[in-house]
Amino acid sequence: MPVDQHSDPFEERLAAALHETGGAFGSPSGTLVAAGQARGRRLRRRAAVAGGAAGLALVGVSGALLTPWDGAPAAKPSSVAAEGSAAPKAYSADDVVRTLRKLLPRGTFTTSDARGTGGDLPPLAVGAFDDGKGAGSVSVGLDRVRSQGREVNPSAAVLPCPKKGGQSPFETCTTEILPDRSAVTVYQGYEYPDRREDTKAWGADLVTPAGHHVSVIEWNAAAEKGKPVTRPEPPLSPARLKALAAASDWRRIIDAMPGEKEGTPPPGSSGSSARPGGMAGWLILRKLSLLLPEGLDRVAHGSQESGYAYFVVDDGKGAGLVQVNVQPGMSDAAGELYGSDAETLADGTRVATRQGPGEKGGEGVVMWTADTLRKDGLRVVVSAFNASAQDRKATRAEPALTMGQLRAIALSPRWRSAED
Repeated sequence: MPVDQHSDPFEERLAAALHETGGAFGSPSGTLVAAGQARGRRLRRRAAVAGGAAGLALVGVSGALLTPWDGAPAAKPSSVAAEGSAAPKAYSADDVVRTLRKLLPRGTFTTSDARGTGGDLPPLAVGAFDDGKGAGSVSVGLDRVRSQGREVNPSAAVLPCPKKGGQSPFETCTTEILPDRSAVTVYQGYEYPDRREDTKAWGADLVTPAGHHVSVIEWNAAAEKGKPVTRPEPPLSPARLKALAAASDWRRIIDAMPGEKEGTPPPGSSGSSARPGGMAGWLILRKLSLLLPEGLDRVAHGSQESGYAYFVVDDGKGAGLVQVNVQPGMSDAAGELYGSDAETLADGTRVATRQGPGEKGGEGVVMWTADTLRKDGLRVVVSAFNASAQDRKATRAEPALTMGQLRAIALSPRWRSAED
C-alpha cells in the first residue's frame, strides 16, 4: 500500500506551509502532521509496493522594525548581539517564544511547543493565546527558502491564492507585494473544508527576497483539532496576522539558522545529476509545473517537505488532482513494484501503467498512474484523478491528463537533475 494518501487541498496547503516552515504545528494527531512524522515517512518509503504513489501535500519582510500593537517596542531576545556586532550564534526556544509574546496584542500566551535555531528542525512557537475573549491556538514557524545563492522570487515561493473562478478552500485569500518586494498571503478558512465543526483556521504566509519564510496560523479553539471552539473567530485580525508575519524580529532569528553553503543544493536534493536523493517538495512542484500540458488552469498546489507535490488542475471540464512522488534508492524494491507485465525501456527504465478506482473512497473517483524506475533506483510516480481530492466526489468522467501525458511526465529527464 502507498505510504500516505492525498486528502483535502485546504488541509494539504496548510500542511505544506507548515512542513516548509518547521512542521509540528499542533497535536501529533492533527492533520498538520509533525515534521518528525514526515521524516518517518521518508524512512518508510522503501516499504511502498504497487498501488500508486501518494503522500501528504501539498508552499517576511526585511526593513523597519514593527512594534507590538500595545505600542511597546519589541524587546530583542536575550541572545541578540549588540548593534554592529556579528549575528547571534543561536536563539533558544525560549527566545522564540519571548519574541512571539512581545509581538502579540495584550493577553496571555501559554506555550505548548517551541524550537530554537540550534536543532535539526527550523524554529517554531506554538501555544494558546487569550486576549480575554477566549483562547485561540497560534503557531509561528520560521524557515529559509533555499535558493542556492540566488535571490528568491517571493511571489513564486509564497502560499498562493486560488485563481478567481476556480475552486477555493478559503473564504477569503489575498496576496500582496510589500514595499520591500516581499510577498504575503493572508487567508481565512475552516479547519475542516466541509465545516463539520466550527473550527476556523486563519493564517499569513510571508517570503522575502532574501529567503526568509514566516508562516503564522491561528484557530478559534485552544488547538487546531480535538478542542471545542472557544470564540467566534481566531484572536488576530487579518491585518494583525500580516503584521505579525512581517515583523523583522523573525528575520533576525531566521538569519541565525545554520546557513546554506554557496553552491550547495537545497536539502532533499543531490548535487549529482545521476542520482538525486530525497528531492525537496518545492523543487518537485516546480518541475511538475514545467511539465504539465498547456491549457490547464492551475487551481491549487502544494508539496511535502520532500518527495511529493501536487497540482489541482482544470481544463474547463472540471477539477482534477495530479500528484507526483519522487523516491530515490528504490532498486531493491523493483521485484515488488513491477510485475512481469511492466515494460523495460532500452536504457533499463521500468514502466508500469495502471487505471483503476481511487483509494480514498471518493464517489466515482478513478486513478490513472504512470510508475517508473530508473536503473539508478530513482522512482517517479505520476497519478491523476477525476476529482480535486481522492476522498471527494468525482467532478469529471476521466482525469484531466491522458495516460500518455502521465507517462511523458514520469519519464522526463528533469527528474534526474537537481535543478529545474
